Amino acid sequence: MSARRAPTSRVALRYLRFHLPGLAIAAVVLAALAYWDVLSRGLALALAALWVLKDVVLFPVLRAAYEPDDSAAPGRPLGELGVAVDADWVRVGPELWRVRRAGGAPALAPGALVRVVALHDLEVEVEMPLGTPPGEGAGRA
Repeated sequence: MSARRAPTSRVALRYLRFHLPGLAIAAVVLAALAYWDVLSRGLALALAALWVLKDVVLFPVLRAAYEPDDSAAPGRPLGELGVAVDADWVRVGPELWRVRRAGGAPALAPGALVRVVALHDLEVEVEMPLGTPPGEGAGRA
């Protein structure tokens, strides 16, 4: 799997699009509070600046969450290798997936190396990769 990162400008624009509504609401509320003399104009501007500064400071921390994932199609784990946790669950990367068994397929043995061959809603269909020694799990589950 490729570890290419999207250009910072593209990710920053996406981040900005997600955070603009909150900034706009905060600005309207602060402007209203300043208009009604609940806050001084200087304090309202300082709070708005802190709001923007918060987003700027958090961008490097949150950048990965806002990167577009072109592989986020419904079949994302297709072809990925995983390890059977038990007969009904496999770990593919950091995620646990429920296994859908094909008709009459034997159960997976814990620790069996599997490859995802199909995705059915939130369940995966797996097979043993070539070269897996016999007794390391089931054929197709």
